[in-house]
Amino acid sequence: MVVRSAKRFAGETPIGRKRRARKMAKVLAETHPDAHIELDFTTPLELAVATILSAQTTDVRVNQVTPTLFKRYVTAADYAAADRAALEELLRPTGFFRAKTDSLIKLGQALVEQYDGVLPNKLDQLVKLPGIGRKTANVILGNAFGVPGITVDTHFRRLSNRFGWVHEEDPVKIEFQVAELIEKRDWTMLSHRVIFHGRRVCHARKPACGACTLATMCPSYGTGPTEAAAAAKLLKGPRARELAIAAGVDPDLVPAAAITAPEAP
Repeated sequence: MVVRSAKRFAGETPIGRKRRARKMAKVLAETHPDAHIELDFTTPLELAVATILSAQTTDVRVNQVTPTLFKRYVTAADYAAADRAALEELLRPTGFFRAKTDSLIKLGQALVEQYDGVLPNKLDQLVKLPGIGRKTANVILGNAFGVPGITVDTHFRRLSNRFGWVHEEDPVKIEFQVAELIEKRDWTMLSHRVIFHGRRVCHARKPACGACTLATMCPSYGTGPTEAAAAAKLLKGPRARELAIAAGVDPDLVPAAAITAPEAP
């Protein structure tokens, strides 16, 4: 099934790929109208901190820690002057808490020394700050400053390859190649929608191909079960039954547990 599906797109031209990618992006927008960043924040600095903490853990876990963290550490100067042991204890539930503590203290110090404690809104400046790589910078730009950016996390990397948009594993190359396919104004929301699709439908080990709204446009169709009943059981998230309906599948095939099941990080 996968081979047969892939063959359909074997002779696809660059313009054909761009048209298909934009059509898939449109369907993703219809499929996931609730797509959004799932980290809680109120300021650019809070988003930077939350994104750094989200490495190797879930957004849910980060959101459990940040209310207390953000009350105690409000400014860059607060992080710069933080007691390491106290901050480590607060961050312990997020995993890799020593490295994350180090990043936050150094980030606070760098912001105080270089930017008067204010987080910059330029990519080239953000990526030079401790703890902030290109992925984190794009999250901050797109969601705190309204500057379009493509966030290539594990879901985006997997799906952009499955979709046949790219044939690449390097996140920066994926970002640049997808940017050539999708209009700039859509970059930030595309990132959220692809990530939602990766968490709820197109799972790493067994995607719900038979309950996917992108099935007819995807060269990887058949990687997971294509039979409706089997695929519907793989849908996840609070809108699992709505996702089934959007794909033309009986929503009663979606088990109740799928609606409350935790999504992949």
